[in-house]
Amino acid sequence: MTESVWDYPRPPAIDPSSEHVVVTHGGLVVADTTSSLRVLETSHPPTYYLPLSSFSDGVLRPGRGASWCEWKGQAAYFDLVVRDEVLASIAWTYPTPSKGFEVLLDHVALYPGRVDRCTVDDEVVVPQPGNFYGGWITSRVTGPFKGAPGTSGW
Repeated sequence: MTESVWDYPRPPAIDPSSEHVVVTHGGLVVADTTSSLRVLETSHPPTYYLPLSSFSDGVLRPGRGASWCEWKGQAAYFDLVVRDEVLASIAWTYPTPSKGFEVLLDHVALYPGRVDRCTVDDEVVVPQPGNFYGGWITSRVTGPFKGAPGTSGW
């Protein structure tokens, strides 16, 4: 079943997913779950939030910086550490999610374009255009997608 991102709501909806999500980098599986949350917002491909427990031991460490989402609240960042490589501020979480988004507690999202590979049910994910948003594009969703040059006013 195909979904248009233009049918997604604003404020975003949260859709529990049993899809098999795997994140790999440097030849290692860094996260693996069949219990993710998809955040669905108008004009954006879904952002997958994975349970903190689905990440391999030691691959996440507190990162620098913070950001604010008008819907979800204050985000804190993680670095991803794989062997000797540190991918700074690649993942984020909401330590105290805003009302209505409490289910995101203890879940982590990451930029799919900054790791070697993310898959959803064995399909390789294409990262959302641009370098700000963390959406995951699969054959399940259609755009156009916010994030590419010229789309900031959408």
